Amino acid sequence: MAQKGVQLDRETFSCSICLDLLKDPVTTTCGHSYCRNCIKSHFDEEDRKGIHSCPQCRKTFTPRPVLEKSIMLAELVEQLKKTGLQAAPADNCYAGPEDVACDVCTGRKLKAIKSCLFCLASYCEKHLQPHYDAAPLKKHKLVAPSKKLQENICSRHDEVMKIFCRTDQQSICYLCTIDEHKGHETVPAAAERTEKQKELEVRRLNIQQRIQEREKDVKLLQQEVEAINGSADKAVEDSEKMFTELIRLIQKRSSDVKQQVRSQQETEVSRVKELQEKLEQEIAELKRKGGELEQLSHTEDHNQFLHNYTSLSALSESTHSSSINIRPLRYFEDVTAAVSETRDKLQDILREEWTNISLTVTEVDVLLSPPKTRAGFLKYSCDITLDPNTANKYLLLSEGNRKVTFMNQHQFYSCHPDRFIDYSQVLSRESLTGRCYWEVEWRGRGVCVAVTYKNITRVGLGNQCRFGCDDKSWALRCDTSSFQFWHNDVKTVLSGPRSSRVGVYLDHRAGILSFYSVSETMTLLHRVQTTFTQPLYAGLGLSSNSLYLFGLGATAELIKVK
Repeated sequence: MAQKGVQLDRETFSCSICLDLLKDPVTTTCGHSYCRNCIKSHFDEEDRKGIHSCPQCRKTFTPRPVLEKSIMLAELVEQLKKTGLQAAPADNCYAGPEDVACDVCTGRKLKAIKSCLFCLASYCEKHLQPHYDAAPLKKHKLVAPSKKLQENICSRHDEVMKIFCRTDQQSICYLCTIDEHKGHETVPAAAERTEKQKELEVRRLNIQQRIQEREKDVKLLQQEVEAINGSADKAVEDSEKMFTELIRLIQKRSSDVKQQVRSQQETEVSRVKELQEKLEQEIAELKRKGGELEQLSHTEDHNQFLHNYTSLSALSESTHSSSINIRPLRYFEDVTAAVSETRDKLQDILREEWTNISLTVTEVDVLLSPPKTRAGFLKYSCDITLDPNTANKYLLLSEGNRKVTFMNQHQFYSCHPDRFIDYSQVLSRESLTGRCYWEVEWRGRGVCVAVTYKNITRVGLGNQCRFGCDDKSWALRCDTSSFQFWHNDVKTVLSGPRSSRVGVYLDHRAGILSFYSVSETMTLLHRVQTTFTQPLYAGLGLSSNSLYLFGLGATAELIKVK
């Protein structure tokens, strides 16, 4: 009751604006007291309105009241401060349903600021103070306020659980070690925490690494979206230009046909009219001659008849009407037929090409996973041939430059800067980008199926010249006993069924390179996920000079797959 009385007194001497004890108290004419700075700030905000009011009773003052210090209140406040007691806690200092309450407080409990794992109790700031002052209590382990402290008590023995049973993977008390956990592997909980903390740190680092990888993937996907949008916009723009050009060409051809028909029409009509005029002139002449003959036939004087008859002029040469071929409405039918035939052919071409265009559009796939079946791989099969200018002098190319054989004598090759001098290797003529699949049939020992950048070194016996021994090439080495994958001179021994045929799948853009053992089924031997910075070339290697006898007679052939 005494404590409540002190708190009530403090509320009496508290500022209703800042809710703290009055500082430099002043009193308004209405009788209410405030901290000088608090009421001054209140009145400053009301200066714009020109009317000032008391925050408690709302009495207005005009003009702004002059604030006078309340000497009596100031002295009373100073006396309260000297008692060492603090003002009553604000409501937000009391524990709510969601808060951890102080276990020592009576009545309305304050919020706990710490929990003690040794005492298994939670404390507010006031009741926690002994843990900072008393030497024995300073050794206790203080943690953030927790509602789960009772979970540290053994339900069987009502003791604090400070031991961890590794056998049963649970926390126990010391009595449990001589009871149901007797003979189990047990360690102090702190020691187990240290081990688990190390594991947690590894997992945390793994999560951070995965977050970084996923964030990188997200950025790549964002770039992919930008690339897709950019490529689509360009495709639409380019196709519109080409279709516009095609439409313009068709319109020009239509205009040309129209002009040609009209020109030919004019020529033919002119020719016909000219002939028509000649015929009309001939008709007029014939009528005139006919009239003369009619008149002569009626002459009764024989001598006059004969005289006039002999003086008749000969008829002009007749126009041969038999040469005129009348074909009503058929003069330009052949033009219509030719245009119709062109239209049909163009429709067929557009229909066929539209199918190809449509398939090309629908085949635009991003981040495509490798195919699951051989039929799926064959969809990306590519026609690869070997480049004679890169073939080592011990290699014989045949089967249309698809097959290479290791020989025991030099082949007649001309000098070329692209030729492999010291290693029996050869590159494809074609560069490989996009998605590609090819298969290699091999025989013998020391056969190597590889992909490489074009700038791999060609001269010397160093690692920079040999497939799989530098950072520019990736190689699958095959022999009768094993498969090995090599890159940057690092060997990985592979497991998988032995087969004389190897399939290679490359998705250059996605950075995927896969090698498969091909027989009745396809078995993945090894897959690489990287970033390719240049176009790749297929490579075949049969032996190094140091393994001459083992490589002799070995063959590798790029198979035409369907």
